[in-house]
Amino acid sequence: MERQKRVLAIHDISGVGKCSLTVALPIVSAAGVECSVLPTAVLSTHTGGFTGFTYRDLTEDISPIITHWQSLHLKFDGIYTGFLGSFEQIQLVGDAFSALADKDTLLVVDPVMADGGKLYTIFDDTFPPAMKGLCSKADVILPNMTEAAFMLGEEYQEGPYTHDYVEGLLHRLVKEIPVQGIVLTGVYFDEKELGAAVYDVGKGNIHYVLGRNIPGSYHGTGDVFGSAFVGAAVSGKDMVSAARIAVDYTVECIAWTKEAGTDIRYGVNFERYLGDYSRKLGL
Repeated sequence: MERQKRVLAIHDISGVGKCSLTVALPIVSAAGVECSVLPTAVLSTHTGGFTGFTYRDLTEDISPIITHWQSLHLKFDGIYTGFLGSFEQIQLVGDAFSALADKDTLLVVDPVMADGGKLYTIFDDTFPPAMKGLCSKADVILPNMTEAAFMLGEEYQEGPYTHDYVEGLLHRLVKEIPVQGIVLTGVYFDEKELGAAVYDVGKGNIHYVLGRNIPGSYHGTGDVFGSAFVGAAVSGKDMVSAARIAVDYTVECIAWTKEAGTDIRYGVNFERYLGDYSRKLGL
């Protein structure tokens, strides 16, 4: 019988609003993988479209949690990080990689800090280089087009993109950040399709994994995609297959959210298609 696999998700958690740990925990679990969590902050709601939310920083709890887990000799098949709210948390997550990962642990960093050509308002220009440093400790990174450009110190370019531009961006990233793989999100060549470019550095292959582009802006889709990718990758899927499953699942969730008329502030309706996601993984 196959051993139960375990992923550690290091993100903040919002009581209401589907993103970060409220997305990672159910989606990774639906992959048949145990999802342990290390919350970096607790919010009443996520910050997209809401005001007056509460925020409790948990930075001071991170090191004691890591120390306790070390004493338990826990094995993690994957560690997956998302939004980190400070330079100190970036350092602590790097420490967690050193303390909790072994040679078989898949380290995945989603450098959540920017979108649409702009850094999130809580960050300044000194943050991308720090996030770039954390990415250099990962096996696979999941930047969007804005985050990729900012980590390279380049101006963000609006799409639609050309293959030459996307592939040049990927090659420049690998020169700066020595990882095994990059899944670059927000890639599109026309208005009909949107998805990811997957660069398997060892094989030297770049594959495009695109799905139907549904107009509109939907909170939490990056976390849905990232969680679905990690669940699939830790389950044994190669990067391209994991990205294909994640793109298809994310598109299904967005389409149902739009059809249902859900208030987009609350995130996408990912729950309806969790069964489909599991079946795509052969469960």
